[in-house]
This record gives sequence, structure tokens and C-alpha cells, in this order.
Amino acid sequence: MAGPRAGRGSGLGLLALSALGCCLMLQVGAKRPPKTPPCPPSCSCTRDTAFCVDSKAVPRNLPSEVISLTLVNAAFSEIQDGAFSHLPLLQFLLLNSNKFTLIGDNAFTGLPHLQYLSLANNNLQTLPRDIFRPLDILSDLDLRGNSLNCDCKVKWLVEWLAHTNTTVAPIYCASPPRFQEHKVQDLPLREFDCITTDFVLYQTLPFPAVSAEPFLYSSDLYLALAQPGASACSVLKWDYVERQLRDYDRIPAPSAVHCKPMVVDSQLYVIVAQLFGGSYIYHWDPNTTRFTKLQDIDPQRVRKPNDLEAFRIDGDWYFAVADSSKAGATSLYRWHQNGFYSHQALHAWHRDTDLEFVDGEGKPRLIVSSSSQAPVIYQWSRTQKQFVAQGEVSQVPDAQAVKHFRAGRDSYLCLSRYIGDSKILRWEGTRFSEVQALPSRGSLAMQPFLVGGRRYLALGSDFSFTQIYQWDEGRQKFVRFQELAVQAPRAFCYMPAGDAQLLLAPSFKGQTLVYRHVVVDLSA
Repeated sequence: MAGPRAGRGSGLGLLALSALGCCLMLQVGAKRPPKTPPCPPSCSCTRDTAFCVDSKAVPRNLPSEVISLTLVNAAFSEIQDGAFSHLPLLQFLLLNSNKFTLIGDNAFTGLPHLQYLSLANNNLQTLPRDIFRPLDILSDLDLRGNSLNCDCKVKWLVEWLAHTNTTVAPIYCASPPRFQEHKVQDLPLREFDCITTDFVLYQTLPFPAVSAEPFLYSSDLYLALAQPGASACSVLKWDYVERQLRDYDRIPAPSAVHCKPMVVDSQLYVIVAQLFGGSYIYHWDPNTTRFTKLQDIDPQRVRKPNDLEAFRIDGDWYFAVADSSKAGATSLYRWHQNGFYSHQALHAWHRDTDLEFVDGEGKPRLIVSSSSQAPVIYQWSRTQKQFVAQGEVSQVPDAQAVKHFRAGRDSYLCLSRYIGDSKILRWEGTRFSEVQALPSRGSLAMQPFLVGGRRYLALGSDFSFTQIYQWDEGRQKFVRFQELAVQAPRAFCYMPAGDAQLLLAPSFKGQTLVYRHVVVDLSA
């Protein structure tokens, strides 16, 4: 009895196992249903497309195979750098009808297959420079319906549109007024004036000074500064490696008002003008590498020097000293063999303040300004080998400083005044005529200078900051350009130093400041 029961049970077990194996085989052989691709709640997705509405950011968890993405009514306004780099297969990107105002510089990097880009009907006023450059195969671009401000920031777009093979629907400027409703594709590049300049603080020399004179000697660049507070004429040397002015040497000068370097026959001399204690000429000895006193300047003739001017006429070297005392005389000295000798007394007892040498039309002239009378013009007589009084600049009753410049074929004088407006005068062939008056209460220093084709005028004051003006060629006048935080300047000096264009402003009350002229491309 036991045997048959056991046999019947074993058969049933084998039958059950066989059925189970068959079932397992059926399950293994069956196909799994396809997975639904990831898709954010704000999007509708297929395997290769995504359509998103009211998204708070660019969706991240999209199928990597997506080749078409549409964002509509997005709840954010900025497209950040690399916003779509997680979708490297993207071919169509539709970002129209949103409120985008800002696009990152690298917003579209990592999209090598992008062919169609629509940014239409947003609030874009500008676009980052070269934002479409990474899109090598872009064939269609739609920027319509934006409020583009066609200033220098979109100049690159005008250039790109002129050379790209991408099809771009017509886009129009919303501003500025002169370009409003103009087609961007048709804007002439010459209408974009995008190059501007600036003077930026470059170096601070921690001492007051009242004059600054750059000079070249033995292929090196130097600067001589009169420092009455330090009782010295300081000589600084330009360091071409560090691109800074460095201390080099000093000449004792307890009351220095001007230190004028002159290089004559490869020899360096420095004329040291002092208010008290006499004025002297020093010579640089390359063997001892020291300045040594060469000669005195006649103290009976030059009592209270205020300015020095050095120049060359017909091969001969001269320097003139403006004397501001009641008893002295503005005097001319000439180099001869081994020293400077008195050559001519020009202007006695008129409290002269400044000198300007003008060599134009083959007629050397020396203009002397005075605090007690109108500036006087002297012309060089080659017969007498002296300056001869030619006339006065009667439009200005007194002037603290006199400078000149040429613009085109015209010659101009700049005259600064301590009381009253400073004047810009133009030479009309027989006389000067006033072309501009500049507010300048308390002005003792005024200097026109030219940097890379741009003409400027620095005008200082004892009561306010220094004003920089730029010459307007069309109006033939100076227009206000920039204000520099320099008070009580006693001179301005332009000094090219390699690729650095420098403006020095020695101050009587504070530190001597060095500004660098920089060119700024507003379209960059």
C-alpha cells in the first residue's frame, strides 16, 4: 500500500514542476513594455521632442535624445551660460513668446547640431557679442519682435549679419531715436562711433611738485621734477620692465620752481631755477654718475624766476627765463662751447609768469605772458640774432600761462587766467581772435596735448578739480571731456612711455599724479 501512494505523489510533483518550468520559459521569452521617457511636469515629451509651458527654469531631466525643444511663457527672464548643454543633439530651439531680457555670453555653447533658433517676441534690448559664433551649422535665426537698442553693443551683430550664411528674418531697431524703425541689417557701420578714451590713475608719486619735464638721455626716459618742499630737483627714470617711474637722482634746490633738462651735444644739463638763493646750471658727469654744478645764473638779472623754456634756432641752443619780480628781467641765454651765456634781456619789470616758444612758418617766436599786462609776442630776427617785439595779444589783459597748438592749418593760443575766463584764440593772419572762453577761476596751469590723433586740453584750478577738454574738429572748439581729482596743479605734462601714454599732474598741495590714456571700444 505504501508503494503505490508514493508513486502517485511523485507523478503529481513532476507534473507541477513541468508546468512551472513552462511558465518560466514563457515569461523569459516575452518582451518588456517600453519605458516612458523622463519629462518635467511643465512639459509634454516624446522621445525626441519637448514642449514646455510656464517652466521656472530650463528643464534638466529631459530625454538626452531630444532634438527639438520649445519653451513658451517661461517664468524666468535670464538664459544662463550653458543652459542647454545637457541636450547636445538639439537641432531646433524655439524660445519665442517669452519675457527674456538677458542672455548669458555662452548660453548656446555645447550645441553643435543646432540648426534653427527662435528668440522672437521677447524683451531683448541687446545680445552678447558673438553669441552665435559656436553655432557652426545654424541655418535659421528669428529675432523679430524684440526692442533692440542699436548702440555700440549691437555693432557686432550688424557685422555678423553682413557675413553670415544663416537666414535671418528682418529685425528693426527700437532705439536710439536716430535708428528707430531702421532695419538692423541695413545700418551702416560708419554710423557707430564706438571708440572712446579715458584717463585713469596709473601711478601716484607721494610728494608735491611744481614742474615736470620728461627727457631722453642715452636712450633712456627720465623725468625732472621741481620739489620745493623736498628742497630738490628730483630725477626719476622710467622702468620699462616694471612700467613705473623710479627714483634716480636728486639735485639740491631749496626753493626750486623749475628744473629744465637740456641735452646739448650728447651732454645732459639741468637748469635749476629758484625763488631764493640763486639759480644754477648742473651737468651730468657719466664718469662719476653725479650731477655737478656748472655755473650760476646772474642773480641781478634773474631775481624771481617763474618758468623756463629751452629751444633751438638755426642750430644754436637757447633757454629763456621768465622773471616775475618787479626788478628783474625775462632773459635769454645761449650755449657757446662750454657754457650758457647771457644773450638778451627781453622783458623788464613786468612780473612775467610763463614763456612759450613757437616755431611756425619758419619764423621762430617767443610769447611772454604776464600778470600785469597783455602777453607780448617776440619774433626772431635772423639779421640781429635777437628777438624783436612784434605786438601784444590785446584780447587778454593778463595771463598766468600761455601755450599753443595747431589744428589743421590754424594756429591757436591757450591763455589761462587766475581771475576771469581762460581764452582760446586763433591766429587770423594779422591778429588773434577769440574763439572760446573756458571757466577757470584760480587757474595757474593749462596745457594742450595730442595723443594718437586726439587733441586734449588740461585746465587746472586752485579751487576745483582739473578739467580735461577734447577738441571737437567739427565745431572747432574744446568740449568738456573728463574731470580729474587734481587740486592746485602747477603744470601738466604729456609723456609717452613705450606703449603707455601718460599725463603727469604735479600738484602744489598734494601728491603728483600720473594718469594713463586708455582707448576703450564700447562695442567689445
